[in-house]
Amino acid sequence: MSLKPLDRRRFLVACSRAGISSALLPGVLYTLAAQGQEASPEGETAKLVKITPEMLDQAAELAGVGPFSADQKKMMLDGLNGQRDSYEPIRALKMANSVPPAFVFHPQAAERPAPTEESAKPGLPRDHSLIYSSVLSSIPEAPAKIEDLAFATIGQLGKLLENRKVSSLALTRMYLARLKRYDSRLHSVITLTEERALAQAKAADAEIAAGKYRGPLHGIPWGAKDLLAVKGYPTTWGAGGFEHQAFDEDATVVQRLDAAGAVLVAKFSLGALAMGDKWFGGRTRNPWNMEQGSSGSSAGSASAVSAGCVAFAIGSETLGSISSPSTRCGVTGLRPTFGLVPRTGAMALSWTMDKLGPISRSAEDCALVLQAIHGPDGKDTSVASANFPWDPPLDWKKLRIGYLKSEFDPAPTLKLHEPAPHETAEEKRKREEHNALRQAARARRDYDRRYDLAALDKLRSMGVKLIPVELPKLPWDAMSMLLIAEAAAAFDDLTMSGRDRLLTEQGAEDWPNDFRVARFYPAVEYIQANRARTLAIQQVSALFEQVDIIVTPSTGTQLTATNLTGHPALIVPNGLRGADAPLPPKIDDGDSDDIGGPGTPVSLTFLAAHYQDANLAAFGWAYQQATGFHKLHPRLD
Repeated sequence: MSLKPLDRRRFLVACSRAGISSALLPGVLYTLAAQGQEASPEGETAKLVKITPEMLDQAAELAGVGPFSADQKKMMLDGLNGQRDSYEPIRALKMANSVPPAFVFHPQAAERPAPTEESAKPGLPRDHSLIYSSVLSSIPEAPAKIEDLAFATIGQLGKLLENRKVSSLALTRMYLARLKRYDSRLHSVITLTEERALAQAKAADAEIAAGKYRGPLHGIPWGAKDLLAVKGYPTTWGAGGFEHQAFDEDATVVQRLDAAGAVLVAKFSLGALAMGDKWFGGRTRNPWNMEQGSSGSSAGSASAVSAGCVAFAIGSETLGSISSPSTRCGVTGLRPTFGLVPRTGAMALSWTMDKLGPISRSAEDCALVLQAIHGPDGKDTSVASANFPWDPPLDWKKLRIGYLKSEFDPAPTLKLHEPAPHETAEEKRKREEHNALRQAARARRDYDRRYDLAALDKLRSMGVKLIPVELPKLPWDAMSMLLIAEAAAAFDDLTMSGRDRLLTEQGAEDWPNDFRVARFYPAVEYIQANRARTLAIQQVSALFEQVDIIVTPSTGTQLTATNLTGHPALIVPNGLRGADAPLPPKIDDGDSDDIGGPGTPVSLTFLAAHYQDANLAAFGWAYQQATGFHKLHPRLD
């Protein structure tokens, strides 16, 4: 069966005559036709059946348009069948995941452009010189046992290395040994890069001995989320079917950390294609409670840092993938302003939302890493030539500090589901079970609220005058469909080839199903959601005309909102739950980061205006010095 080639004019005229001025969701019709495709001999592409009036009715219902009259549908069918033919030549290009769309997203409001950095020129080496905070003005002493440095900060390790009190080779061997010792329980490592690491460590020691100290990351062992390409090693994206995938070049972030003298020891787990903490090798665990997952998707990065298996790691966030595991594992994560760090060589999930950032022990550590990796590379065109003026002695008391007041207020009364008339025994059981789960979740949230309120009290005791602010009331969840649509495009071949069945998770909320559902998302609605996003960027940016930093719990609407608007976030540990904490659910379904349990960490989040990441890190570092929660770590033995 052959179909007529696309006649765009005829299609538009037909739609116009039918009274249709918006896109009709051709993906819906394609999918419906695909379900009825004709069998073809082996090795040949299956032929799609023609779109019928009945399919058009179903598609219109799904798209929320129509209904159409019989005459309207008759006029539309030739054009729609022809439009469907236009998909195949594009699909035949077999575009790699690394090919972006022909548009570039920049999150800053028009009236507030990114601050320029004259030194940040594409292709030039980064300046890795950086001052430490006054806390590290003296040189620490080397411990009797090298493993006593497992939980040291980058600043402490850097001073020891610079002054040759320890060697990079000794640190690298220590961290490699810990990764091997604990990974059978943590499941955080996909690939050890041992040979590369030992060679880098030896080179770092030789350079430092020769007086060629490159800066605070020189000789520091680190790990990469395994969506970053590293030449000579697999880059699996955590997904079944990609276990042996490899790229012949290093990601820009890897290149920059190499240039800074850092030592890559491992590639860490991520939930398959950057969702959750389950990957083809199992589920990455929370070092504070091995019965729980580490959350994700930067699962291995947060777990390994928390367990003292690396000094820092690189994670990524599209919608919570640095924030969530940092919260669960009790580490510090810095999600930079969108467009501050190039993503060249990283798996694309959402071209307008993906961000790479550091996970480490402290805000200062995050700043030291961000200093090395930020700025244009001449390839990722979303990256702005913005500065990162890290200044540890910054007088943070001059900053205006706001807080999302409603997020700290008591939650409204919990309304439980009432029994329905003539409720069956099975319906009653399900209702009571659902109500019990909601009550348990509320009890955990109410318990954790005391830590949020204690943080506000601590800030006030530091001399901070807190200014109440609120996020704009916008349809944030509706806008988040942008992520799913872009992700479905990034992995279109996975869906169309049927290889999505190789992914570990196949539930209703997992990628295979999300990708299929996204094909029913109309182009017009995608554009409308992006227009709503413009309003969101303008309105959230307006908050930062009133304040410089916003304090908020790490959960809630802000997580979706600020990922959509591209604002930076710093997630910091905020204490440990006590022995009286409500017990966690028996099964960790991965849906909530604050599932609690005695002895597990809680977190706090600080937000800032676009490209104010340095102020964000400086204020977070001041809070950490006042509280010391970043020094807490789990006991693994």
